[in-house]
Amino acid sequence: MTPFLSVLTSVVAWVGAMLAVASLAVVGPVRLRAAWSGIRARLWDARRAGAVLVVVLLASAVGRSSLQTVSELFGLQATALIYALEGGFVAWIQATFAGPTLTTYFSWVYVYGYAFLLAFPVIAYLALQRTVTLRRVLVAYALNYGIGLVLYTAVFAHGPRNVMPEMVTPLLFANQPDVMALTSEVNVNSNVFPSLHTSLAVTVGTFAVLTREEYPRWTPLGVWLALSVVVATMYLGIHWLTDVIAGFALAFGSVSLAYRLVDPRDAAEPSDTAKSSGDADGERPGSETGAGD
Repeated sequence: MTPFLSVLTSVVAWVGAMLAVASLAVVGPVRLRAAWSGIRARLWDARRAGAVLVVVLLASAVGRSSLQTVSELFGLQATALIYALEGGFVAWIQATFAGPTLTTYFSWVYVYGYAFLLAFPVIAYLALQRTVTLRRVLVAYALNYGIGLVLYTAVFAHGPRNVMPEMVTPLLFANQPDVMALTSEVNVNSNVFPSLHTSLAVTVGTFAVLTREEYPRWTPLGVWLALSVVVATMYLGIHWLTDVIAGFALAFGSVSLAYRLVDPRDAAEPSDTAKSSGDADGERPGSETGAGD
């Protein structure tokens, strides 16, 4: 098995196990059963938002190499500017806090925790009786990737591990060298501004806070993982603090735009099956409770 397939298999196994546990603990078996009975209608209702996300992801995958060349030739050369702005902040983080335990944790979070963080909201919000939150999340993802691709093209910059190799260690690759086979397939080392790991993680964390009434167990977990991903991007020497700040701005902007673009009045009503399931569980149609266990 190639290193790429080995890492990919490991990620799929870890994330699959975490999704199964989180679905039972956060969503709950009652709500999962009710969601399954009406899943076709919910998927159909979210088809446009899902299609937009797929188109953006395909455009990113197909055009990445060409846009990378455009960025290198015509983009704003921002590496020196960022370094002048914040200096050795990332190097200070590593010099102050780096240790085997934290390196193992943040390496795991950056790869496995991040993948879980992006996947779980799709399951959780698909299980809600109305699809408005799911559609907003999918649109917010698309906005993050779409705007991020534009910014990656407009701004050419290298991360701290490339600029200060004597001060900043690429801890992720030092701790898990096989991960390079996976990250090289989805990114290049000049795609740092903004940090999409930060923007997407903060997007999920923001939705976790906004849906705390529906999923109170998800809010602290989602926020903790999101913040862990943010710290990991700098601790591992991958992103500058400037990239992270830009990632926060992109996340909040994407969530705000998603709320503007996806009108809750356009959401389909729950299916009759979902309604009856809700009644059988002692819930009012349209009400949202915590984990249905």
